[in-house]
Amino acid sequence: MSFTKSKLALGVAAASLTMAGAFIAPQVQAAGSSAERVADAAARKTEALEAQMQQMAEQMQAMQAELSRVKSSSASSTAANAKVQELDQWMASVKSTPAQASAKDNLVAVRGGWASLDQDRGGALNEKGSLLSNNSNNDGFYFGGAFDFNVNNDLFGLMDDTSFAIELGIEYAQYGTGTNTITNGTAVVPVAVGGTGAVAINAGSPTSTDARLRINASPKIKFMHDSKLRPWIIPVGLDINILGVPSNAVSVLNAGMNFGAGAEYDLYRGIVLGTDVRYHYATSSLDGTPTDGFNAGGYVGFKF
Repeated sequence: MSFTKSKLALGVAAASLTMAGAFIAPQVQAAGSSAERVADAAARKTEALEAQMQQMAEQMQAMQAELSRVKSSSASSTAANAKVQELDQWMASVKSTPAQASAKDNLVAVRGGWASLDQDRGGALNEKGSLLSNNSNNDGFYFGGAFDFNVNNDLFGLMDDTSFAIELGIEYAQYGTGTNTITNGTAVVPVAVGGTGAVAINAGSPTSTDARLRINASPKIKFMHDSKLRPWIIPVGLDINILGVPSNAVSVLNAGMNFGAGAEYDLYRGIVLGTDVRYHYATSSLDGTPTDGFNAGGYVGFKF
């Protein structure tokens, strides 16, 4: 009986264990599946967080790059603004500075004075052009004008405060009157070369005025630039001499040279007073008529 009870107890225990196992096994299996799901969800969340972190890092890098660009642009803009302000200040200072008149280095002048020839035209009919004007007076007067065109104020870089200019001038000179041998009514004039015939001519006034016209183009060197008193020289210039009364060969034109020196003083606002001394020289006379001579005078000039 007791054996039967023991077997019965064992059977009940076995059945209880079987039922407990059948009940616990699904729960354990379910618990394992739930843990796996939790782990998978955690892993997915971790991956999502990592992706978000990576995305945030990339955004931070982009924001840093944009901030750097903005800072650089701002620095450039600041430099540009500073430059603009500097230019504005310079323009304002220029506008506020009184305008200064530029230096006037060119000159237009009227001049005149005493003139003297080395030789007069008096003499025999075949000498010194006396056929048409037997003028024995070699002193006279002259007047004219000139333009000085300034080229530079340093003599082509050779000398400071020394100006180089080109003078273009014209002057009229008169040396008195002389007897015109052809028209004085008493001359005996050959009518043909080698002929012996002669005629007496009485065609009007027996005198003629010995007048000359001279055109010159000369380099002029002026010293003491920016000073009121300025000495000057003409080393050598070109002369064109024109006779009012022709030579014996009826020539009226020859070329020569002129050498000059003088000084000028800036009197008031570009009004200049000056002295002028020159010698005119030609290598030969004009078909026997002398043209060499000396001039001394003064001038009034106006700078422009």
